Amino acid sequence: MSAIEIEYCVPCGFLERAEEIQHALLDQFGDRLDRVALVTGDRGVLTVAVDGDVVWDKAEDEYDVDVITRRVRDTI
Repeated sequence: MSAIEIEYCVPCGFLERAEEIQHALLDQFGDRLDRVALVTGDRGVLTVAVDGDVVWDKAEDEYDVDVITRRVRDTI
């Protein structure tokens, strides 16, 4: 079982995006995940980490839930 953390910038209003990612990951991999946690952050952060390793970062990649889902699939 893997643990996923989605860190999102509160002041930037990224909660909806974080929830969208969370929902997509739970739909796809819910039976293989220990948890999908939302972690508050700031300074424009929006990242997805699997077992502590960042697999997607808004600073480096365009926002695309399908891409994020594929990267998580490749990791778990």
